Amino acid sequence: MRVRPAVSEAELEAHLHGICFKTGPPRRIGVEIEFLVHDARNPRCPVEPSRMRAAAAALRALPLHSSLSFEPGGQLELSSLPATSLSACVASVTDDLARVRPAMRDLGLGIAGHGHDPWHSPRRILNEPRYDAMEAYLDRWGPAGRSMMCATASVQVCVDAGYEEPGTLGLGRRWVLAHLLGAVLSAAFANSPVSEGIPTGFRTTRQAVWSQLDPGRTLAPPLGPDPRAAWSRYVLDAPVMCIRSTDGPWDAPPGLTFREWIRTGVPRPPTREDLDYHVTTLFPPVRPRGHLELRMIDAQPGDAGWIVPLAVTAALFDDPEASEHAYRIVKPLAETAGSHPAPRNPLWRRAARGALTDPELRTAAVACFAAAQEALPRLGAPAGVRAAVAEFTERYVARGRCPADDRLDALHAADGTGRTDHGRAGEGAPGTAARNRLTLGKDSQ
Repeated sequence: MRVRPAVSEAELEAHLHGICFKTGPPRRIGVEIEFLVHDARNPRCPVEPSRMRAAAAALRALPLHSSLSFEPGGQLELSSLPATSLSACVASVTDDLARVRPAMRDLGLGIAGHGHDPWHSPRRILNEPRYDAMEAYLDRWGPAGRSMMCATASVQVCVDAGYEEPGTLGLGRRWVLAHLLGAVLSAAFANSPVSEGIPTGFRTTRQAVWSQLDPGRTLAPPLGPDPRAAWSRYVLDAPVMCIRSTDGPWDAPPGLTFREWIRTGVPRPPTREDLDYHVTTLFPPVRPRGHLELRMIDAQPGDAGWIVPLAVTAALFDDPEASEHAYRIVKPLAETAGSHPAPRNPLWRRAARGALTDPELRTAAVACFAAAQEALPRLGAPAGVRAAVAEFTERYVARGRCPADDRLDALHAADGTGRTDHGRAGEGAPGTAARNRLTLGKDSQ
């Protein structure tokens, strides 16, 4: 593996400052959508690795606009190119999905939008050095790491960092907005209440899983006045998950932070490429990659369910009037969040468990979705996109519901109990498998 010579701590800090937030007028939008892959006839039947390899080969032969990849559990991911408008982004990804879905059907496979696999226990399909090292590292925090790697899927919306200067579309304002609005988006689009057929007690089990992982790489950095400095400290002080090698495992010494790696040079001096790779192993709710990557939204149901979170987020970040309105709506939520970082603070915990049954989150969501609907025509959003947002708002947000509530209603109707306590017929709590994976500490209840 060819790498550049090792560099100093000051040089790496300067490198982070230069790449983490690239400022300027908000002009581009992007989306990364993940799906669970399942047998088309029986979703409860695990898909064999050989079928996954055949699907990967077939899909990689398609002429797609988006980048295509697979997660460790076989989840399919499409990552759009940066688009200059919401409508262009929607059109590009819609076109790709129109090619992907038939190709999967030809192989007897389907793709489904669930934030957490409702059918199967986590099972790793991909055996690569990165994922071997990741699994070994995350196992130190319990079984949630394997659930994250192999059983979760999301809609990640990417927005520009904003202007360097203060103001409605300024970097500092957008950084704070992302972390407060993120809880509202997590609640409104919660879509993972079930694991292995059993309700977990959370409307977004995916977010609950993230809350149990290594805090040094999954919590948000402190929201101070200088996002660049805070992010640089966060990156360098985060534990190293893996050290790439051409002739052996990628395991890193336990407890080694990147800063310590720079200073000690053990087991070998790190390079700029090592730092860039290290950043890809950090998973806070909002990750700066030049742009802002919002990572808190569950994968959505339906062929076009991903469009609504993309449209709402774009409207609330890139339309100046809607962005200012959204900031005023969510700013009081900082008091509920308190001093603990997302997603382990009270605001995000409420979003994970109760979603829009929480009165404060529901009130904020209603106001934010109204602002987004007013902004979408100004952004040139197509009529179909505006209609999808309006339908979602009426069906869920206005009623204090989220997609997870539909799944729970269907589950209770199927077992004939009509229960609303997330228990299963004959049981008073989530099943053993789900409960074991979701035993959160007091600060995560």
